[in-house]
Amino acid sequence: MDVLEYMLQIVPAIAGGFQVTLSLFFIVIILSVPGGLLLALLRLSTNRLVTTIVDAYVYVMRGTPLMLQILLIYYGLPFMIDGFELTDMTAAVLSFVLNYIAYLCEIFRSGIQSIPKGQYEGAKVLGFTYVQTMYKIILPQVIKRVLPPLANETITLLKDTSLVYVLAMNDILRITRSIVQRDFDITAFIVAGVFYLAMTFVLTKLCQYLERRMAIYED
Repeated sequence: MDVLEYMLQIVPAIAGGFQVTLSLFFIVIILSVPGGLLLALLRLSTNRLVTTIVDAYVYVMRGTPLMLQILLIYYGLPFMIDGFELTDMTAAVLSFVLNYIAYLCEIFRSGIQSIPKGQYEGAKVLGFTYVQTMYKIILPQVIKRVLPPLANETITLLKDTSLVYVLAMNDILRITRSIVQRDFDITAFIVAGVFYLAMTFVLTKLCQYLERRMAIYED
């Protein structure tokens, strides 16, 4: 069997893990972006207790490995709470969301703080409430400014999904590793790399398109 024929043979199996990887990726993105924004607003709150709690949370989640957080949630929670069980996907989603909202919180916070204070004062003079000011004036500008770092975190998330192989989820990496161990051939790693590169390429082009669209509206 030549290399090309072998690659065509293993592609369907690896593509099966592609669905798991994409499902996890999109669920985490959908939950993490609003969660990170909410956390950023709480961190900028005038309530000292709230900001202290959020600061501590962000510090812990950014300061410990994601792999450790996955293992702690999957194995630790059932151990600490009798009768509590999590499915592989639920544990993975929970771990990734809790981790990524901490990173996105910092991105949104820096974006919000980059807006000149005069815009808040101007909105107040016009009679805007805090919610109206954030929704109509501040956040549209913040999104334009944080889009590049958000794009970077999105690509990082896509690659980090490979960590779920420790939960025995049949993602791309776990299926690829099984094929390599079965056939004693590293070709599957190359095929998996192509899958990741293809997904990264699509995400990069999408983010570049969004940046161009934002630039048009800004002009």
